[in-house]
Amino acid sequence: MIVSGCCLSTPLLVPGGRVFVWPIIQQIQKMSLNTMTLNIHSEHVYTQLGVAISVTGIAQVKIESSNEDMLLAACQMFMGKSEGTIQSIAGETLEGHQRAIMGNMTVEEIYKDRKKFSRAVFEVASSDLIHMGICVVSYTLKDIRDEEGYLKSLGMSRTAQVKCNARMGEADARKDAGIREAKAEEQRMAARFLNDAEIAKSQRDFALKKAAYDQEVHTKQATTNLAYELQAAKTKQRIKEEQMQVKVIERAQQVHVQNQEIQRRERELEAMIRKPAEAEKFKQEKLAEANKGRVVMEAEAQAQAIQLRGEAEAFAIEAKAKAEAEQMAKKADAWKDYQDAAMVDMVLETLPKIAAEVAAPLSKANKITMVSSGQGGVGASKLTEEVLTVMERMPLVVEGMTGVSISKAMKGKRRI
Repeated sequence: MIVSGCCLSTPLLVPGGRVFVWPIIQQIQKMSLNTMTLNIHSEHVYTQLGVAISVTGIAQVKIESSNEDMLLAACQMFMGKSEGTIQSIAGETLEGHQRAIMGNMTVEEIYKDRKKFSRAVFEVASSDLIHMGICVVSYTLKDIRDEEGYLKSLGMSRTAQVKCNARMGEADARKDAGIREAKAEEQRMAARFLNDAEIAKSQRDFALKKAAYDQEVHTKQATTNLAYELQAAKTKQRIKEEQMQVKVIERAQQVHVQNQEIQRRERELEAMIRKPAEAEKFKQEKLAEANKGRVVMEAEAQAQAIQLRGEAEAFAIEAKAKAEAEQMAKKADAWKDYQDAAMVDMVLETLPKIAAEVAAPLSKANKITMVSSGQGGVGASKLTEEVLTVMERMPLVVEGMTGVSISKAMKGKRRI
């Protein structure tokens, strides 16, 4: 802050802190003390040997606040100016000194020794900027370039030289390596031949000694083999004898086991088949006897029922026949001329109806159980026999009712 006006013969500089200012009669102004970064571009500048290059440098500058004289000089020069104007003035100054230093150095010096170039620009520019109250904090060379390819040529030349030196070094190294390899191969082959000779000699000695040892070993082995075969034959003979004894014992054991198995099978068959069969037979016999008794009883009961039914039906038929006979007697009395033959014909015509009436109850039966006592017919013939028995009684009933013997009438009719 710069305070000027009444009661102040020189402006009051306050680089930091506070200050009291009388309004109207005193005036306060401000100026930035911040560090400013400047990009210094020098395009197409000819160096000492006439090669044009372009250089870009970066400088850090600021208004010096620790020195009152420099601060006062800066206030006098830059009071009321913006920070951009200050940067432009300092940049132009640094750019001029940068160009001057470039003109006094060669491209190789600038490219190879950047610190020397930066130090030269820093020293020359600092001496001029001090008078403006500006100090150069730092300066660095950022970039060097040219449009003619001079720097690239320098690099290519150096690269080619380095490559050439590298190829020469590699060739020398290969040559030395080849020489050392050939010597090593020579020594290796010599050592190999010597070793092969020693190996062949050792193999010969070994083969001779091995042949002698093998002869002795084979002799001992042949003797041992013969003794072994003899002992093996004796052992085999004893083994065969023992095996025969074992087989005899095994056969005896097998026969004993088979006998035991046969006995076991017989007991098993007796327990599993014969005993159950006998028990089943006894059971079936008892069941048959019980069933026979039950069937006999049912048959007797059924026969009694049939007999009672037949007697009832016969009684009914007899009563009906008596009624019809009485009717016929009355008809005979009424018809004096009615002969016995005609009466027989009427009876014979009536007999089929009587048989149908006798068989009618049997046709309505749901179940008929018949038991045979060993005499007479069985089945349907038995039923027919029962019906015929009833029909055989009919002539007796007719004769008792009418006094006409159907059998005598039939015999007389046959004579005629």
